[in-house]
Amino acid sequence: MNYRHIYHAGNFADVVKHAVLARIIEYLKKKDAAFRVIDTHAGRGVYDLSSAEAQKTGEWRDGIGRLMDASLPQAAAELLEPYLETVRALNPKGGVSRYPGSPAITRHLLRKQDRLSAIELHPVDAKALGAKFAGDIQTRVINLDGWLALGAHIPPKERRGVVLVDPPFEEAGEFDRMIQGLIKAHKRWPSGLYAFWYPIKDRRAVNAFRSDLKETGIARITDIVFEVRPPSSEPRLDGCGVTVVNLPYGLDREVGIILSALRSVLSEGSSGRFSITALSGEDAAA
Repeated sequence: MNYRHIYHAGNFADVVKHAVLARIIEYLKKKDAAFRVIDTHAGRGVYDLSSAEAQKTGEWRDGIGRLMDASLPQAAAELLEPYLETVRALNPKGGVSRYPGSPAITRHLLRKQDRLSAIELHPVDAKALGAKFAGDIQTRVINLDGWLALGAHIPPKERRGVVLVDPPFEEAGEFDRMIQGLIKAHKRWPSGLYAFWYPIKDRRAVNAFRSDLKETGIARITDIVFEVRPPSSEPRLDGCGVTVVNLPYGLDREVGIILSALRSVLSEGSSGRFSITALSGEDAAA
């Protein structure tokens, strides 16, 4: 329980994760029917980038700090607008001194009929999250191990929505827990949309994770990868991935436009790369 996202808030991996999340939410809003976002590792909701913790690493400067000052191609700018608007809403005087975590981004984008279940285990962060959303009838904050939520809170009563799984990866076995959590959740809600974020540090573990995903037999698994630099022998964060189950039609094209723009803004020199790969389903078979 020593992990605190404040040290990493707003870094390039957050940008990728939250940009994908925002596009998924915008897709869900195309229908009038209500939906629910289930955030299994929600964090504290909002992060103070002027805090000692955030300043210690300064990771946000090479993430959201760069993006907010960047000149983007029109197509990418339009697709990123819902996400970036949530950041600007927290910083009305300009600049970036506060950064919204996934529950804050989600809540900002929801319509009046939609709901958020924000689940967080860390007692300090869960308390802060509860205080932020106190009195908000559209948001339920739950102090619980997020892995348990993949059984206890699925499927949602709306039968529409997305489950975001963003574990801290501070303990061994997180990739295995993701596989087992997906299998359990998918059995309960096969039509659900799932987004699993992961860091790219240990290449062997990442490759094994992708192989295990294929072995689950679950259809329509898409793996989105973004790397800011080439592999290194050092144990550093070179990139991240977002594995999406039941990715809506057309979102792969949108995500490709976004990641192409982010590669120019966030990569170290010209060494960045991205990929969108179908791990299962008709596209994978082809």
